[in-house]
Amino acid sequence: MKSIEEMMKAAQEAAATVQAQMREAQAKLDTVEVEGVSGGGLVRIRASAKGRIKAIHIDDSLIVPSDKQMLEDLLAAAFNDAREKADAASNEEMGKMTSGLPLPPGFKLPF
Repeated sequence: MKSIEEMMKAAQEAAATVQAQMREAQAKLDTVEVEGVSGGGLVRIRASAKGRIKAIHIDDSLIVPSDKQMLEDLLAAAFNDAREKADAASNEEMGKMTSGLPLPPGFKLPF
């Protein structure tokens, strides 16, 4: 049987490993890119899986002053589409990292 000290040391090492894996996963999320699209591709927004907007593309046909409200609505829809895809990519990456850990059901990382 292991002593308390050995078990504590093993737990600390496991925690350090999980922290390192979390840092690595978070860093990777900033390199994963998703694209949100609205208006049949007329508006495109590229974002990181962490939700940082990297680029916006607006089709030239939308740059009409009288269509300002439509353009604003399309931009909002594209932002929301990109955010949903970023969340899905983030959840997938975090799922890969936590798949080998014996976590209780419903337990989520990071805390």
